[in-house]
Amino acid sequence: MAELLATCPRFRTAKREDVTTNALSSLASLAVLETDGFADYRLLDSGNGRKLERFGQVVVDRPEPQALWRPQRDPRSWADAHAIYTGQDDDESGKWRRDKAIPESWPIAVEGVKIVARLGGFLHLGLFPEQVPHWQWMQRIIENARDDLGAERPRVLNLFAYTGAASLIAARAGAEVVHVDASKKSVAWARESQAASGLSDAPVRWIVEDARKFVAREVRRGRTYHVVLVDPPKFGRGPAGEVWELFEHLPPLLKDCAALLAPRSSLVLTSYAIRASSLALGQLLAESLHERAGSFEVGELAIREHEGTRRVPTSLFARWSSSHGA
Repeated sequence: MAELLATCPRFRTAKREDVTTNALSSLASLAVLETDGFADYRLLDSGNGRKLERFGQVVVDRPEPQALWRPQRDPRSWADAHAIYTGQDDDESGKWRRDKAIPESWPIAVEGVKIVARLGGFLHLGLFPEQVPHWQWMQRIIENARDDLGAERPRVLNLFAYTGAASLIAARAGAEVVHVDASKKSVAWARESQAASGLSDAPVRWIVEDARKFVAREVRRGRTYHVVLVDPPKFGRGPAGEVWELFEHLPPLLKDCAALLAPRSSLVLTSYAIRASSLALGQLLAESLHERAGSFEVGELAIREHEGTRRVPTSLFARWSSSHGA
């Protein structure tokens, strides 16, 4: 862990008595974590509230409200897309329009695993490529934890885990993973990717449950984790109809997540499509971890256009790692 923290100049460690003050001071510098994609994914162009992307060999045209500029590619490139999502990014009544024949599902290779991609019921395809910097960071955390723990596997808790890219990447890196999502369909999709990745024997527990209920139970059990991933929606429902409202329920959830962190641990919080800021997320995380000395980084995730310089911002993040002995 020390080697990892030493490579991150924005991280500050603090003495326990000054944790909150120093944590808030460290949030003054906001970071942009970006990816320019990988072999099976490229952001080809963006503009006029849309983005043109390639997932494997399939090119899709999807809404992107933050692409306020004009597209750079010829309109014929956009017209050549295999599928177009016709609604807005927050419009669940939108639909995919298939203009060319594409398979019902196909594999996307990323960070050593294969994620099954498909045109989902909403505008997603089963993979959030902008998360690559977090996945790479998580793998380094797991590698360092494995060195510390010896024969014991690092434990990763993935909340609101969707179709499981982070869970499978963590399992491949040598972690024991608990994957929690309220959607039975999403968990089934994740297990397809587990099989496609050749990780059927990996130690992953697939849990269909309300995240708040699961975390509260883990706290009562005295469980701890070395990495906790929290990627909540703005609004959602649990399998028994439980209501999730981010602004109301995230603060108490993070308080419980703090209780699950092992002495040497890390937490990543990501949020999409909310009227807030990365500074707000960072300050909430600092408050939730006010008794823990450690290092904070906050900012935005972004995807850089392939063969271009423009970056499409996609989400806000805050992440933390404990100090030695914290």
